[in-house]
Amino acid sequence: MRSLSKFKPSKTNAQHADRHDLYQRAVQCVEAEIDFVDRVYSKLRDKKASLLREDFCGTANTSCEWVRRRKTNHAVGIDLDAATLAWGIEHNLGKLSDEERTRLELCREDVLKARASKSGKYDAILAMNFSYWCFKERATLVRYFKGVRASLKRDGIFFLDTFGGSDSMREIEEPRKIAPRTGGGHGSPGFTYVWEHHKYDPINGDMTCYIHFRFADGSELKRAFEYDWRLWTIPETLDILADAGFSRSTVYWEGTDKNGKGNGVFKPSKHGEACPSFIAYIVAEP
Repeated sequence: MRSLSKFKPSKTNAQHADRHDLYQRAVQCVEAEIDFVDRVYSKLRDKKASLLREDFCGTANTSCEWVRRRKTNHAVGIDLDAATLAWGIEHNLGKLSDEERTRLELCREDVLKARASKSGKYDAILAMNFSYWCFKERATLVRYFKGVRASLKRDGIFFLDTFGGSDSMREIEEPRKIAPRTGGGHGSPGFTYVWEHHKYDPINGDMTCYIHFRFADGSELKRAFEYDWRLWTIPETLDILADAGFSRSTVYWEGTDKNGKGNGVFKPSKHGEACPSFIAYIVAEP
């Protein structure tokens, strides 16, 4: 009879999970993001952007998508977290061709100190996934935006995203199911992505947010990611961009489908809707 003391239960889905892989599946759609950057830059400048900087790049997923798009594209990714950069090098850069990797540089650096690259100033700089909200003081955000402007070419463009709505100031959880990934020998189970507004202070705008991942077997990767931010509203952000010297900043608002939900199409707009929750882009020009 087999000894029960030697029996080892199989690992749960949460124990098998890779939080960065789950994040990329649940949060990022780099193809759509680069589609937007390409479309807007081409429309505003009547040419294609080539040299891009991805601030707060994390796993450099977006930078990898950029260099895959065209052989003329080059990217620089900047982030402070060495472990996250190392994951991106192994799992994202590792999927690029040798030639594509020559056009991508990753730097472990403070974005407040980042300047022009070895190749000169940038056509486009990205600060996505609300990452710049880590700067809670107005003076620091002005300093960051000024540094971005100084790093852009005269006709360069700064791309940011933002979120808001009445739900953004509530302490709530927002679950969303993510389908299993199949094919290519890399199948993995589906899961529930949970975005939590854990704490919000209406006086100073400070907010603490978490990402959790829950699985069908009942296991959970709790607080897989934590964010200590200030919620910057769109009017505040536009004012700070102006103070940093940007001559024009445009909000790109998402349209709606027949069911009243976001359709993924973002167009320039001077007015939005009082939605409970929204995501928008801001496009700033020097």
